[in-house]
Amino acid sequence: MTQPSETSREAQVAAFIDKLVAELQPLELEHNREYWLLATTGAEEHLRNTTRLDSQMRLIFARREPYEFLSAILAGGPLSDPLLDRQVRLLHAGFRARQLPAELIQKQVGIEKQLEATFSTYRAQLDGEGVPDNRIREVLTTSRDVALRQRAWEAAKQVGAKVETRLLELVNLRNEGARALGFANYYSMNLELDELDETELFQLLEELETGTQPLWDAYKGALDARLAQRYAIPVPSLRPWHYEDPFFQEAPAAEVDLDRFYEGANLEELTQSFFKASGFEIADLLKLADLYEKPNKNQHAFCMSIDRAGEIRVLCNNRSDEKWMGTMLHEYGHAVYDKYVDRTLPWLLRSHAHILATEASAMIFGRLAKNPLWMQRYAGADPAELAKIAEPVSRAVREQLLVAARWEMVMIHMERALYRDPTQDLRKLWWDLVERLQGVTRPENRNAPDWAAKIHFCIAPVYYHNYLLGEMLASQLQSHVLDHVLGGGADRWQRFVGDPAVGEFFKTRFYAPGRSRNWRELVKHATGSAFGSQAFLDELAGRMAVS
Repeated sequence: MTQPSETSREAQVAAFIDKLVAELQPLELEHNREYWLLATTGAEEHLRNTTRLDSQMRLIFARREPYEFLSAILAGGPLSDPLLDRQVRLLHAGFRARQLPAELIQKQVGIEKQLEATFSTYRAQLDGEGVPDNRIREVLTTSRDVALRQRAWEAAKQVGAKVETRLLELVNLRNEGARALGFANYYSMNLELDELDETELFQLLEELETGTQPLWDAYKGALDARLAQRYAIPVPSLRPWHYEDPFFQEAPAAEVDLDRFYEGANLEELTQSFFKASGFEIADLLKLADLYEKPNKNQHAFCMSIDRAGEIRVLCNNRSDEKWMGTMLHEYGHAVYDKYVDRTLPWLLRSHAHILATEASAMIFGRLAKNPLWMQRYAGADPAELAKIAEPVSRAVREQLLVAARWEMVMIHMERALYRDPTQDLRKLWWDLVERLQGVTRPENRNAPDWAAKIHFCIAPVYYHNYLLGEMLASQLQSHVLDHVLGGGADRWQRFVGDPAVGEFFKTRFYAPGRSRNWRELVKHATGSAFGSQAFLDELAGRMAVS
């Protein structure tokens, strides 16, 4: 049989993609707009609509004939047009993950949307009153009343009991689908189809756990000594509610309270001023955002590109403090990535290269809320006062990265174990990991689904590793910008927080390629070096301090 010419293959692929995009694009647009309305209102009609539209899109990818066509194209070798070839590879992975019966897909989507709605609208019950997450955080940040702190911490975990049963049902359905497709489990499937290697990832985790252990032991020992003194108890009596975050994923305030620098500040104005000085325009994006608390609104924060063009929306629940300042910078770090992807790329490639790439963009900017030079320039902090606290603030940045890394290890190990064996004692496993990796002692006789209180297991499965990889990449990008884009020197950090050259680098070298490159290729393209952990370890050890 005569083999089709390269021109014929490419024409077939181009026609196939055009037809698929014509069907998929309007569904994605409608789904994203309904998702935004669901997140901002919690209304049942938007839950129904997102469920229906999500199912429709997944069922498109469940079709057998397109999958067989893409498999045949791949078997014929790479296409000469790199953009067409890239789209084929991404589409093949997408279709492979969905080669499942329609009933199974619809069941999965239905449960996911129900769980998401529960998280979005549930309010923890504290002393008989439904309270938002910000209230829980306020108690854990400011109160010296240990009994109240314990009640607040326990309230933060209540949602776990609301979702545990259905979440485990969803985990089993996800595994059922993955095994039908020839994978060991859903976790392994997602990593492979997302261009990540499971063995490499967990070797990296082992290296990071070992490499950060001395830093962690020193930090955690000093923190526990301070907390024990504050609450007049021995260190072994410390429990989860003595820390300032329900999951200990954020470092408690050390010697310095940074919230005072943001008290009464307009976080929108500060965010816009910074990004404008750095060469980004976000005024149009701020107009599309929903940034403050209201009933039934999703209590978390996220950014989404609604149309893979200019409609990019950020959701926050802002208060004038350092946490939400960092969150604004983080979410608009996602937003500028989405905005400055090359709009001439094919629709399928008009997105971030990988989740870890957009997380890196968000993280590199989110860190700046603790940067003294940034606080001086944008929040109007007194330079003399900042000079007095420069060292503890610099240490606080490193401590937050360290705390986040150890927490992310908990989530990554937990999720892989969850999909490997959902029948094991997950409540015990959760606390085994927390004690080993975070050094937080489990409450006596605690037997509750505390693990299930983390929303990511429900609506962002096999995602959390991207936070850790994103932090590593953020440090690598930061190091490259400081030393090569800005040329090093004593003023490199002053320039980093407000030089248009920073924005130009990100827009042209990191954002513009969109999804046209594999993420590893993008890192090499942007920084000249392969992806690695050295810059992150240097930052944790204080070898990349603000100066």
